[in-house]
Amino acid sequence: MVELRARVLAAAADMPAAQWDACAGTDNPFTCHAFIAALEASGSAVARTGWQAAHIVVDDADGVPAGILPAYVKSHSQGEYVFDHGWGDAYERAGGRYYPKLQCAVPFTPATGPRLLLRDPAAAPVLIAAAQTLARQNQLSSVHATFLTPDQQALFADAGWLMRTGEQFHWSNDGYGDFGDFLGALASRKRKSIRKEREAALADGLEIVHLTGSAITEAHWDAFWRFYQDTGQRKWGRPYLTRPFFSMVGETMGERVLLMLALRDGRPIAGALNFIGGDCLYGRYWGATEDVPFLHFELCYYRAIEWAIAHGLARVEAGAQGSHKLARGYRPVATVSAHYIVDSGFRNAVADFVAREAEMVAADIEAMDMATPFRRG
Repeated sequence: MVELRARVLAAAADMPAAQWDACAGTDNPFTCHAFIAALEASGSAVARTGWQAAHIVVDDADGVPAGILPAYVKSHSQGEYVFDHGWGDAYERAGGRYYPKLQCAVPFTPATGPRLLLRDPAAAPVLIAAAQTLARQNQLSSVHATFLTPDQQALFADAGWLMRTGEQFHWSNDGYGDFGDFLGALASRKRKSIRKEREAALADGLEIVHLTGSAITEAHWDAFWRFYQDTGQRKWGRPYLTRPFFSMVGETMGERVLLMLALRDGRPIAGALNFIGGDCLYGRYWGATEDVPFLHFELCYYRAIEWAIAHGLARVEAGAQGSHKLARGYRPVATVSAHYIVDSGFRNAVADFVAREAEMVAADIEAMDMATPFRRG
């Protein structure tokens, strides 16, 4: 049996990028070293903001990383998108201390992805056990691994973690040749509605540009920063990401960034930021300085669908929540997270809650799936 030993990193930058990415692979843009290191180096995900890095690394007998579990000690539940505020309130009313907790996730990123970054699959159970040990030894109430890929869900379930179901809206590429093919799969009334929305969004002569790699300049990032700040302040009070973060990802992983801008007379008035995965386009942030009807739908949903079709991607994940995506061809899908609760009494209460919640989510997804705009029969 190969000997595997666990350790904890205080920052992604403490590991060479090549070693990290040998575990992370190339499919998911959010688990690569460049993205996580940018979150931390930019001051976005740091102890001061309630995200203290505690990445768990398992090394093989030669001291080479065999697996990584990106994780953060959290002093709150913000920026996670799997909401456990009620759990924390209940535990503290019962005399417990919910924070700090350990969050196995990519900060501020509600996108499905691997949480166990594995060069060697044998590292998986060691990483999970190490997370549990870290929680117990440091008086952390719990460990949470969110937005798990289907292949990793069983690894956590087999370790006895509680599995929680949520829902998002994803677009699936059913072999469409172009956007017209996609529209052809919709009911007639829905097709007409989408065409009208697209016409209205561009009725006053806006130009849409798609930028990636070195084509994205600091001036573009300055414009998008204004959009992001406006949206963030309206949605959650304070934007999570700092301005340097955008420059960093543009410099270190620009080929995986897709920035869509709406221009009026050459001046950006709105933008949508996407990240490119191996088989998925991930929509992340949007904002505008002008209120143009349906421009949000055009930039964030319809342009994303067009781009995914043109580049042969299997799906588009357009972020958390948003039942308005349903009418635009994004289907309801289940998302899964795993939770390790240290206190046995609290764990039993949470187990009961997630079981009942899963039934409600399944019923909700079934009902919404019947309301999709696709033709029946």
